[in-house]
Amino acid sequence: MKIANILWQCERKLVVFEEDKFYPIDAQREEDVFGSIQNIKKGRNPLPVTKDDIKWLPVVNAPSKIIGIGLNYLDHIVESHGRLPKSPIIFAKYPNALIGHKDFIVWSRRVTEKVDYEAELAVIIGKRAKSVTSDEAYEVIAGYTCANDVSARDLQFGDGQWTRGKSLDTFCPLGPYMVTRDEIKDPQNLSIRTILNGRIVQESNTSKMIFGIKDLIAFISRHMTLFPGDVILTGTPAGVGAFRKPPRFLVDGDEIIISIESIGDLINYCKMNEN
Repeated sequence: MKIANILWQCERKLVVFEEDKFYPIDAQREEDVFGSIQNIKKGRNPLPVTKDDIKWLPVVNAPSKIIGIGLNYLDHIVESHGRLPKSPIIFAKYPNALIGHKDFIVWSRRVTEKVDYEAELAVIIGKRAKSVTSDEAYEVIAGYTCANDVSARDLQFGDGQWTRGKSLDTFCPLGPYMVTRDEIKDPQNLSIRTILNGRIVQESNTSKMIFGIKDLIAFISRHMTLFPGDVILTGTPAGVGAFRKPPRFLVDGDEIIISIESIGDLINYCKMNEN
């Protein structure tokens, strides 16, 4: 099942996206939907819109946490001259960064001139989770979606910590929809890539994660409680702009696509303001 968050008649609406049609869901609280995927009841009649007519919103509207995982692919560690972590590296992105499919990544030249892309598989939590084991971890997942962990590298590297550079407005595209966990047989074997203006710049597989999804959930939930709608970004593979030769940062007018097997394509456009 594919669950989307859209703007319909000036209101946010959770829907089932099926055969290019949008079917309304009875329950509209995200915690109810994500926590009871197996009990979702979609309306009989689709909304009178097409996927090209509606505004896509981020899959999750107001998570209590967006948790990023740094340096979780070996090839990315190599390209960035980093060290193999002994345990997952956790950082925060804030909900103000969330945007949806086909929305604009926007930044000011006065704030940053080194905006980078990072393709990531995002995990959406469906149940309250505290100190779950690796064996229990998949049971607390609602589903998966595509994410772009957009990063202001000059802020990130200049600060010496990552929160500001990762949390600018519009710096967390998420979507286009969430695919429920029952439809993804093996989330640790999905091709993942980034396409910048029609050219593949990142290409890998989630099997190459250093810390897998089950171990990430177990580790994170040991330290902090996870709630329905929380988002975990599971890391990015090699090919980011900062470490290309020469570096390739995002510029005004770019189209960036995050494509993940069995999920779909998250498309966003770039807009740089001079002020």
